[in-house]
Amino acid sequence: MTYRAFVDGQEGTTGLRIHEYLAQRSDIEVLRIDADKRKDAAERARLLNAADVAFLCLPDGAAKEAAALVTNPNTCLIDASTAHRTAPGWVFGLPELAAGQRAALRATKRIANPGCHASAFIVLLRPLVDAGLLPTALPITATSITGYSGGGKKMIEQYQAGGDARLDAPRAYALGLAHKHIPEMTTHTGLATKPIFMPIVGPFYKGLAVSVPLHLSQLRAGSTAEQLHAALTERYAGERFIRVMPLRDPATLEDGAFDPQASNDTNRVDLFVFGNESQVMLMARLDNLGKGASGAAVQSMNVHLGVEEGLGL
Repeated sequence: MTYRAFVDGQEGTTGLRIHEYLAQRSDIEVLRIDADKRKDAAERARLLNAADVAFLCLPDGAAKEAAALVTNPNTCLIDASTAHRTAPGWVFGLPELAAGQRAALRATKRIANPGCHASAFIVLLRPLVDAGLLPTALPITATSITGYSGGGKKMIEQYQAGGDARLDAPRAYALGLAHKHIPEMTTHTGLATKPIFMPIVGPFYKGLAVSVPLHLSQLRAGSTAEQLHAALTERYAGERFIRVMPLRDPATLEDGAFDPQASNDTNRVDLFVFGNESQVMLMARLDNLGKGASGAAVQSMNVHLGVEEGLGL
């Protein structure tokens, strides 16, 4: 069977990568809009309603407007913006989130694709909350270092042009403590308190690593690094796109540094637990353009359509 797919916002970083994934597929017919009609609401509405699956790779306001153009009840929207990630009626596009998430993705016609930082954070912490190891009221802090491709075309051009010495060093941002991923990071982990989150742009193209430090004394009484690692291992057993690395990963420790780019060009999240008798450092690594964006969108499409989940990934 052939399915029709349309990418609204096909010239952006996420949209271009989705096109690359879909171009490999014999079961997908990609609907394209003429360059001179990209802002033509009538033509966009025609293509959105002609598609079995439509990806919205647009700013938040434009994504809401595009969703309102869809009148065909059979069109499944997968929104890559922030607009609908905690909105009623939209299913969060993370199949590994919890039991029943894949069934919800198959049944819905409205899917909100997760943010890159949020995907790593949620995959790392949700199993620990569900297992009762991590109290929902615990104040959490997290940092995330990401490649500059996450900033979109303008930031990519800025870095690739060179000539600005400030771009040679990591740059922390969102210092107003209101990063757009925080609502989904809170909602979909089950935390009762918004995390303090500091993202950092590094001088490399892609790759992302989220780090969450914890004192074991703040967790469930008697908690150990071994128990946290076991909870992650049990939760993701059999998940093809989530890999729990060995406790206190010897390869990383031997190398002496953590590589945020080592999951690039995959649709995989790698999870790590480092720790001693009193503290742990939880880390999650992914490709911010893969499982952190376009790959996640295609994975959700596969789940929704009932085809093999890793097809094209």
